Amino acid sequence: MNTLPKEYLVLFNAVTDAVKALEDLQKALMNVQCQAEDLYITADEQETT
Repeated sequence: MNTLPKEYLVLFNAVTDAVKALEDLQKALMNVQCQAEDLYITADEQETT
C-alpha cells in the first residue's frame, strides 16, 4: 500500500479537527437557541397570566 506524504496527513488532521470543532459549535448554538426559545415562551406565559 502506498503511504501518503506527510503534508497530506497534516492537512487531513487539521481539516478533521476543524470539522469536529464546527460540529461542537453547532451543538452549542443549538442548545443556546433552545434556551432562548424556552425563555421567550416562559416570558410570554408569564405576561398572559
